[in-house]
Amino acid sequence: MHNPSDLFLTRRRLLAALALSPVLFNLPPALAALPDSRRIIALEWLPIELLMALGITPMAVADRPNYQIWVNEPKLPDSVIDIGLRTEPNLEFMAQLKPSLIVYSAGYGPSEEKIKRIAPGMGFPFNDASGKPLDVARRSLTELGDALGMQHEARRHLSEFDAYIESMKPRFANRGSRPLLLMSFLDNRHVLVVGKHSLFQQIMDLLGLENAWLGETNFWGTAIVGIERLAEIKGADVLCLEHNDNATIEQATSTPLWRAMPFIREGRFQRVPAVWLYGATLSSMHFTRVLDNALGGKA
Repeated sequence: MHNPSDLFLTRRRLLAALALSPVLFNLPPALAALPDSRRIIALEWLPIELLMALGITPMAVADRPNYQIWVNEPKLPDSVIDIGLRTEPNLEFMAQLKPSLIVYSAGYGPSEEKIKRIAPGMGFPFNDASGKPLDVARRSLTELGDALGMQHEARRHLSEFDAYIESMKPRFANRGSRPLLLMSFLDNRHVLVVGKHSLFQQIMDLLGLENAWLGETNFWGTAIVGIERLAEIKGADVLCLEHNDNATIEQATSTPLWRAMPFIREGRFQRVPAVWLYGATLSSMHFTRVLDNALGGKA
């Protein structure tokens, strides 16, 4: 004779299985069982961010030294292992680590075939034809949460993200129509500018900020242009994202051309900490904090 509590538990498990079935049907066969969240390798910096948004610290990552320069936040604990370059990680070392899952950026780094010889893999895009990386990031976080059985954590993070962005809108309400240019120096003659189809453009739209760069951009929402192009930018605030490149910045900004820029003459140029241009929700929140520290509450 069955114990009534046993029947209740069986029914609850059945309902849970039915609720999860669409998720399981959409996963690669090797992911039908939930991966061990303590043994996940991230080959690119966007997937690192997706993991950490769910509260998971990756076991190992690619190119940790440059992560600390270009991404900056979220911080990686000292325990996280470095496995080499993002384009060419040490596959033998990865295999020795016996990961339960490898997450990567779709179309970047080792082929999917090489990854799946080591462990199940999940690839995530930064952008798509819509040109809205934040929307893509939200979907990616939901998919990763489904694969790891962390749907609640994914929903909670996205809810907290939305609330945070909403709470920051009043900080920029007094700026009026003054546009904002986001840039980084690549060398003493070229800069990277941020424009349409970028992650930061979507955040600026949500915060009510106008982008000063209306020119061309690539699939990732950025463009590499000569410094002389910045002379076209008038009546704008300019924020320069630093990447441990003080020598380059000093050299590039010591020229008569740079000193003649309208935003330099108007005292509207600031250097700010690095924020990962090609990230997801955590980079978006970090970007918002950097904006607030530089411009929040100011006209």
